Amino acid sequence: MKLLRRLSLVLAILSAIGIACSSGSTSAPKGAAGDAPPGGKITVFAAASLNDAFREIGKAFTARNSTVSIDFNFAGSPTLRTQLEQGARADIYASADQAQMDLAVRSGVVADGGQIFARNSLVIITPADNHPKVATAVDLANPGLKLVLANKDVPVGAYARQVLGAMEAGPPFGSGFSARVLRNLVSEESDVKQVVAKVQLGEADAGIVYRTDVTASVAPKLTTISVPAGFNVVAAYPLSVVKGAPNERTARAFVAFVLSDEGQAILRKYGFETGGSS
Repeated sequence: MKLLRRLSLVLAILSAIGIACSSGSTSAPKGAAGDAPPGGKITVFAAASLNDAFREIGKAFTARNSTVSIDFNFAGSPTLRTQLEQGARADIYASADQAQMDLAVRSGVVADGGQIFARNSLVIITPADNHPKVATAVDLANPGLKLVLANKDVPVGAYARQVLGAMEAGPPFGSGFSARVLRNLVSEESDVKQVVAKVQLGEADAGIVYRTDVTASVAPKLTTISVPAGFNVVAAYPLSVVKGAPNERTARAFVAFVLSDEGQAILRKYGFETGGSS
């Protein structure tokens, strides 16, 4: 009897240990739930100049993650920031400059100041059949020229004015060059794509845009003139997850994909610079 009691006691102890071990082992899968693959819909607010590149990045990302869908909203960076500040729902904000991202941080609509994922620079464009009016950057100051730029609050518009101001410091431009050029300004647009469209249609003699906006579809209708290297700018693009993003897990996966080798290769395909520092 004593032996039976001892055996019963040993079996009870072993059973208790087994239950405890089993309970401990089930906690790991619960903790791993955060490592689940991306899924569901995300909404990406991105600068207009990213349209083609981000659409291809989106296709590549969803090809890898079949349960993900992406809605894109492309517009001028300040327009997108204002929409977020007014309550628009999105998961990611990609700006064409750090200034707009910093304003988004200040207003509390993004999680942080973002990560730089691409860089760009500026070119002058004219209609393909209008080349004699603008042969070099100096010609932008010629009286009677019709110039179109993005609004000064839009990154490409701010960059363009920065370039014009820098030109005043050196020959052959000289003091007052920026003011003379801006006297030719006939229209200010809300994003860079509208600048391209007006020049392409011949509604303006010249515009200043990102070099990546001279895409294969519009290049035959435009003449591109380089901005002298000493006066050009490097436009840095940051992206960040929106604070309170409806699908933060997938948003962070998309950001990681943009920064990955595959995402960066797609950006380079569309003329953006990646990696390194400016």
